[in-house]
Amino acid sequence: MADAVDWEVARSVAGRAARRGAPTPAYELRALEADFRALTARAEAMVTEETGLVPDGPARARVTDRAGWVDVNIASFQRLLRPVTEKLAEAATRSSGPLSLPPAVSRRVAGTQVGLLLGWMSSRVLGQYDQLLIEDDRADEQDVVVFVGPNVLDLERRYGFPPHEFRLWLALHEVTHRAQFTGVPWMRAHFLGLVEGTLAGIDPDPRRLLDAVGRAARAVLAGRNPLDDGGLLGLVATEEQRGALDRIGGLMSLLEGHGDVTMDRAGADAVPSAARFSRTLHERRQRRGPARVLTSLIGLDAKLRQYEEGERFIDAVEAVGGPELLARVWEGPDALPSWPEIRDPERWVRRMAPDHDGAGVTAPA
Repeated sequence: MADAVDWEVARSVAGRAARRGAPTPAYELRALEADFRALTARAEAMVTEETGLVPDGPARARVTDRAGWVDVNIASFQRLLRPVTEKLAEAATRSSGPLSLPPAVSRRVAGTQVGLLLGWMSSRVLGQYDQLLIEDDRADEQDVVVFVGPNVLDLERRYGFPPHEFRLWLALHEVTHRAQFTGVPWMRAHFLGLVEGTLAGIDPDPRRLLDAVGRAARAVLAGRNPLDDGGLLGLVATEEQRGALDRIGGLMSLLEGHGDVTMDRAGADAVPSAARFSRTLHERRQRRGPARVLTSLIGLDAKLRQYEEGERFIDAVEAVGGPELLARVWEGPDALPSWPEIRDPERWVRRMAPDHDGAGVTAPA
């Protein structure tokens, strides 16, 4: 069955968007990769000492340009979204009416939209460690910590960041994610199972989108942002899928918050400029105008809140039971906090540590 997205169109469109601006000389990218290889190894040792999580073998650091980042993520999207795009392609062959597009045209339109999105994101991403789902014949792309060289160099020059400190600071966050997924034996399979199960259950019926638009309009009238908790996917999800999205949201908030907390603690002595880096990137995230609309639509605003709410959850739990109580989150899937528990840590404390009744536990502002 034909895919609902023309991935070659997506690659071409994203590549053109990613090539905006002067290209970074190859020798600069090679020097940056050598630096990141050394700093990533150092960061991994620091994270293991701070968290006690022992990753599965040494991390591999890779520096790429924006087009390279697009290529890796298209491969990941193509495999991860296959259950959805196949359903959409099948639905498109059954659709008819004056507003229906021929399948080939629809595929190119979808490819253009995905390409524009990835091209825009490629100018924002600094580093990435994701559980990439790509084809088996590209196994060399698995389990890699990727840094987008032009974006890193641009920020360093624009804000006068000390390069060695900034690169170590970035590496600390990304290798913390790798420690979470390879140092907690069940984490990768659990995370991918949640994501795949949610995507596989998506209903391609256009009427669901119309119903979602109606719910969004009612939310706006009630003074709420309907895209606050997951972008468009949150709008079209069924009740069962929203439960899964709550579990995914809770897990991602924990992982992102833990990544930031670990980055700050592990690098406290080695990265004196960490507070400045954090403040600058936070201001960079608070963009207004069309970019802010786009981040809301695709759920990136929800992701950015995950950092903050995850950190508050960790602080609140440790205030009650110290690092020992927080370590219980790694015991198994049932020990993970849900999205409501992230926002109300007292509920997680009562569930996981009855001896600590949780009374008075609040997430610090």
